[in-house]
Amino acid sequence: MKAGTLDQRITLQRRAAAVDEIGQPLGESWSDVAFLWASVRHLKGLESIKAGMPVSQVKASIRIRHRAGLDAGMRVLHGTAVYQVDAVLPHGREWVDLSCVLTT
Repeated sequence: MKAGTLDQRITLQRRAAAVDEIGQPLGESWSDVAFLWASVRHLKGLESIKAGMPVSQVKASIRIRHRAGLDAGMRVLHGTAVYQVDAVLPHGREWVDLSCVLTT
């Protein structure tokens, strides 16, 4: 893989199990796993009406160098965009494609 194709900085995050001082679960919390170079590509978009409101969905593929410990349910921050990882698609030992949906 050419290093020049991984030209965008991302943050990979995993859901954290945060609790308060009496053991009650806190709201949604995320912890940083890694800061990586990646190639972010938007594959397709879909806009529809659900419950009378317009809804849009953007599918993306984020390519990173191969690493262990990746799973669906993680998320990727790219600038102000937040992507939910739906699937991890490894390609040998060189790189991994993260199949994602743009959430914000």
